[in-house]
This record gives sequence, C-alpha cells and structure tokens, in this order.
Amino acid sequence: MECTVSWTGASGARSGMGFVAETGSGHVLVMDGAPDAAKPENGGQNLAPRPMETVLAGTGGCTAYDVVLILKRGRHDVQGCSVKLTSERADTDPKVFTKIHMHFTVKGKGIPASAVERSVAMSHEKYCSASIMLAKTAEITTSFDLIQM
Repeated sequence: MECTVSWTGASGARSGMGFVAETGSGHVLVMDGAPDAAKPENGGQNLAPRPMETVLAGTGGCTAYDVVLILKRGRHDVQGCSVKLTSERADTDPKVFTKIHMHFTVKGKGIPASAVERSVAMSHEKYCSASIMLAKTAEITTSFDLIQM
C-alpha cells in the first residue's frame, strides 16, 4: 500500500496548510489544517477534513466494513450499518487519540443482537487493523443499536 501526500500551500492555493493525498488505488483525498488565529499563515481555512479526522474516519470505515462482512458471512439480512466515532486526544504533542468510542447502528431483518455483538467484538479484537493500531494509545469502547426492519 502506498500514498503520496502533497502540500498545496506552495502552489498559491487558498489555504496555506492544505494537502492532497493520492492513494495507491488511484483516489484523491483533500485535507486542510485548522485555522490559527494567532498565526493565520500557519493555519488552514477549514476547507476539508483535518488529517486526524481522516484517521478517525478511516478507522470507522475499516470497522464498519468488518461488521457488515462478518454479519453477511453469517447469512444475516443486513440492510444498514453506520458507526459514530467520538474521541479524545492528548493535550500535548503528540496529540494522540487517548479515548475512542464507536457506536454502531445496524439495521436488518431477524438479526440477533448476539450476532451484532460478536461482529463488533471480532472487528475490534481481530480484524480491524486501524482500530487495533489505535488501541496502542487509546482506550477503545464500543456499543450498538440494532434496528429490526
């Protein structure tokens, strides 16, 4: 896997702290820094997600992918899955994630709660590379709602 991240600020772009990531799979992701009132030239303009927001979003995508796949492999009728991630970060540099809570909402027909609980646990403990990596610095907790359709 590879990715090239380029600073767009040198090109005269609107934000002095904007970046474009080009992934090995051929996709583009735009990121921007937070505005800095004290030194505007060192801050972004809130034109795109912050880099750490993309880390959190990627983790959500990784774990939701696992949950859906595990449920489908169990022949469950999954009709929807979302995960809301909330986090806390360290106050000082490096401002790593210290706490992450993942709340899943799974929709489907006839899915037992135990199957959702198992799929979330399997993702968290075995399959989701992103959350397992982040668990090195963050306490990760999970919860879920199951909505029967």
